[in-house]
Amino acid sequence: MNNIPETELQARLSQVKLLALDVDGVMTDGGLYYTESGDELRKFNVKDGMGIRLLQQTEIEVAVITNSSSTATRHRVHKLGIKYSFFAIEDKLTVLKELCEQLSLSLSQVAYVGDDIIDLAVLKAVGCPLTVADGIPENQDSAVYVTRLAGGQGAVREICDLLLKAQV
Repeated sequence: MNNIPETELQARLSQVKLLALDVDGVMTDGGLYYTESGDELRKFNVKDGMGIRLLQQTEIEVAVITNSSSTATRHRVHKLGIKYSFFAIEDKLTVLKELCEQLSLSLSQVAYVGDDIIDLAVLKAVGCPLTVADGIPENQDSAVYVTRLAGGQGAVREICDLLLKAQV
């Protein structure tokens, strides 16, 4: 769902040089699964992974900035070859600003996908704020685009496809 006119959305998407992603609720469905021994499990969508891999073949960088420090998340990020990954982060905006400085990018060149209150400051700061269909209402109000799909259900792939089309 576009919160801005299609032409403005395409203009913003075409300026993106960095896609930064939250994990829980964006790359996963937000559910936490525990084994009998207490190990924490998460479910990731392979279509999201393919979207990230396709995006990595372009000039768009991909980063993960998450409050999570789970081993499962670390394994998934490593398997996808995401160069910029930040775990157990409370202040995501500060980390994103530092990454942008490192990459010589402005926040206006960033697309960020976040689903919950911890992501709101980042969404309000970037040029292309995005959220998933089941993101909290405040995030949906701040986003220029809300995916049709829920977090962990292919929403990241939907965003990657939009970015790929806009880069052509």
